Amino acid sequence: MCGIAGWVDWQQDLTLQGPVISGMTKTLVPRGPDAQDVWISRHAALGHSRLAVIDIEGGRQPMVRKGRDGEPVVITFSGEIYNFQEIRQQLVSHGWSFSTRSDTEVLLTAYLHWGADLTSRLNGMFAFAVWDQGRRELVMVRDRLGIKPLYYARLGDGLVFGSEPKALLAHPAMTAELDGEGIAELMALPRARTPGHGVYRGMREVRPGCVVVAGAGGVRETRYWRLEARPHEADLAGTTDHVRELLEDIVRRQVVADVPVGTLLSGGIDSSAITALAARELGGGLTSYSVSVPSSDDPGGDSWRPSADEPYALMVAEELGIEHVVTRVGTERLVEGIDLGLRARDLPGWGDLDTSMYMLFKAVRERCTVALSGETADEVFGGYTWQLDPGYVGHPSFPWMYARRQPECLLREEVRRRIEPERYEADRYHEALREVPVVEGEDAARRRRREVFHLGVTRWLGALLDRKDRMSMAVGLEVRVPFADHRLAQYLFNVPAELSTAGGTAKALLRRASAGLLPGEVVRRQKSAYPASRDSGYLRKVTELVLDMLGDPDAPVFDLVDRGKVRAALAERRADLPGPITAATPAISLTYLLEMNRWLQSYNVRVVA
Repeated sequence: MCGIAGWVDWQQDLTLQGPVISGMTKTLVPRGPDAQDVWISRHAALGHSRLAVIDIEGGRQPMVRKGRDGEPVVITFSGEIYNFQEIRQQLVSHGWSFSTRSDTEVLLTAYLHWGADLTSRLNGMFAFAVWDQGRRELVMVRDRLGIKPLYYARLGDGLVFGSEPKALLAHPAMTAELDGEGIAELMALPRARTPGHGVYRGMREVRPGCVVVAGAGGVRETRYWRLEARPHEADLAGTTDHVRELLEDIVRRQVVADVPVGTLLSGGIDSSAITALAARELGGGLTSYSVSVPSSDDPGGDSWRPSADEPYALMVAEELGIEHVVTRVGTERLVEGIDLGLRARDLPGWGDLDTSMYMLFKAVRERCTVALSGETADEVFGGYTWQLDPGYVGHPSFPWMYARRQPECLLREEVRRRIEPERYEADRYHEALREVPVVEGEDAARRRRREVFHLGVTRWLGALLDRKDRMSMAVGLEVRVPFADHRLAQYLFNVPAELSTAGGTAKALLRRASAGLLPGEVVRRQKSAYPASRDSGYLRKVTELVLDMLGDPDAPVFDLVDRGKVRAALAERRADLPGPITAATPAISLTYLLEMNRWLQSYNVRVVA
């Protein structure tokens, strides 16, 4: 994994702009602490911050090869290509030679041979940019499900790009601005923002599964991958067997590294299955990791977490004969780290969920450079209430928003009138539905299931992958997500409900495919969400910080949010205070407002709505 940055300009001479591209690249040092370098020509400046994982000595970037016209072609790349060895063999058969063992050289050579059509051949998580000097074009590519981020913005007669907003904002001509659409993304659709929207005014993300080509004549985006609707012919046994075969192949590819590899293990079916398969591939020496935060003071427990992780994680580790390490993050550390998520995201985030994940990853990084995680299993196998409960599924908008208030209800009325949050939500929802493919003749229930699956993969999933990337790369840890393999998503998109929830069981296919890998108690365990702190001491401290903010007459968040509404919600001690996620606790909701205020202040964000 790495951080990438760049600046191209078709009119200006950039050869003396080394300090600018170096400054942009320097913001990404946490993503790539092992090496930083830049490449500069008259119209392009590319930077790279490297986390060395494959070919430690030979994979330095930006990497350059001569094109067929003799002009340099340069790549800056973040991520991993899991099938690079197969692609390398294909290229050798076409007469190409290689001087390193790196997947970067394979990727660059694949571009030279196939051009932008190389995307259909890639299996991996990736975001990369290629400057083709002969064509005077910049080609930017992002993986199919959006595991790795890539932002860009037009700037004068060119553009800037980078792995994170901070890289773009480090350019002296860029300013941090927030317009009406950005406000709507943060306050009306905080849980699942619109693909491609960068929140900052003028900033875009390359959409998952897309290629962006920028030249002197403009910028165009084309899609190279999308989910396809097809009839599913296999029975339950055949479907289960195919899922198991896919998972085995995926994990086999993703444990390859020249550095130590571990797994994130909560004791749920998702992370446990990945850990079991990784242990089979790696044999001895695998270590798994989990996090623990202060639990609820309420003896009735947490409805989102019907069981604690640690007993199940230890059960799996013992069964597999591997070491398990628990990182305990207490209330004091959560309070001290309240800005960690904001600094990693460059946007308001998820409060203690970000903080504890950051601290978990920091602990993992002390022993591993790569870790495998279970994200995306719920989205593709159907583990969420909003995928299964008829009330959620039938909701005439994004299903996870059923019976949920959004932070937009706290906005000042004049701001609400300007952004029209209800209309904005409806427009984005119907825009998303228009992307869903169908099989002719399918009934309404089957079509709706396709819609919910598609919404989950193209809208909901992005926020989870984004959080995973930011918190892990903030400490230089590469986290791989086997369940986000596009082949698995494509296959499961077409599996009918009677198979995916066979016997009325959530994630039935994954449970069946994991038979023989794990203890029965783990296979049958009910979903338990990532742990949020419900400690009264933490909530009390966060409340104090919000009260201090309410008392600050210059707090910029109150140019957007109604001070009276926040004060009333605190006075009423409302448990349903809207937050940025579906399972928001009062502390997460309050921290979102704190982070919004600190973001506006520390990033000097100018509101232009």
